[in-house]
Amino acid sequence: MSVNVRAGAARHPAKMSETGQTAAPMRPADPVIRTVTRADVIEALAAGLRDFAAAPQYGLFFGAIYALGGLAIFGSLFWFDLVYLAYPLAAGFVLVGPFVAAGLYDVSRRRERGDPLSFGAVLGSVWAQRRREMVWMSFVAIFLMIIWLYQVRLLVALFLGLRSFSTLGEFLDVLVTTPEGLTFLAIGHVVGAILSAIAFTLTVVSFPLLVDRDLDFITAIITSFRAVAHNPVVMLGWAFCVVVLMIAAIVPLFAGLLVVLPVLGHATWHIYRRVVAPVQGPETPQPLIAS
Repeated sequence: MSVNVRAGAARHPAKMSETGQTAAPMRPADPVIRTVTRADVIEALAAGLRDFAAAPQYGLFFGAIYALGGLAIFGSLFWFDLVYLAYPLAAGFVLVGPFVAAGLYDVSRRRERGDPLSFGAVLGSVWAQRRREMVWMSFVAIFLMIIWLYQVRLLVALFLGLRSFSTLGEFLDVLVTTPEGLTFLAIGHVVGAILSAIAFTLTVVSFPLLVDRDLDFITAIITSFRAVAHNPVVMLGWAFCVVVLMIAAIVPLFAGLLVVLPVLGHATWHIYRRVVAPVQGPETPQPLIAS
C-alpha cells in the first residue's frame, strides 16, 4: 500500500502552506455516484451496439483474443484430463472479461471525445496501463477466478469423492443422474452466484474508471461498490444480462465472444459514464451521491 501512497503523492504533488511548511499531498475528490434506471441500461446497450458497428475491427480484435484464450485454456483441460473443470471454468471465465475489455473502453472514450481511432492509439493506451493501477485491478479479477476454481475443486472432493472422469460427457452424466451430482450442482451454483455478485460489484465500474482517470485501485473498487449499492436493482439486473449473454457466447466454442464481448465492453463504458458523474472543477464541492 505504501507504493500507492507514493504514487498518489507523485500524481498530486504537495503544496507549500502559508507558514512555509510542506502540506500533505492533495487527494483527488471521490467520484460522485448518480442514480441510473433501466432506461439508462437500455440506452447504454444501444450505445455499445453503435460503437461496435462504427468500429468493428477493434471489437473483433479484442473478442478474438478473449475467445482464443478460452479455447487454449479449455484445450489444456482436456490435455491434462481435467475435463470436470470445463463447465465451472466457463462460468469463471466471465470474471476476467472486464480486464480484456480495457481496450474497448478506450475505443468508446475516444469516440465520445471525437478523438481519432487507430490500433496504435488504442493499443498504446492499453500498454500504458501497466504503469497505472489497472495491473492491480487485474490481479483482483484473477484472484477471484482462482478462488472460484478452488471452491469447485473443494465441492468436487466433498460430493463426488476421488472419482476420475475420462470424458466431459461422463462427468455431466454423473452430475445430472446421481444425488451427489445434483447436490454439487445446486450448492455450486449458489456459491458461484454469490462470488459472481461480489466480483461484479467490485469490478463493473472500477475497470472503466481506471481507464478514464488516474486513481488508485482501492478508490476504484470502493466507487464500484458504491455504484452498485446505490443502484442495486438496476446494476444487478445488468449483471444478470452480462452473465447470460457471456455464457451463451461461450457455448458455441467461444465464437459468440467475437460479437458479445465488444458490445458488452462498449456498453459497460456507457453505463460507467451514466453512473459516475464527470469530474467537476477543483473548486466545485460535490456530494458523494447525486440524484
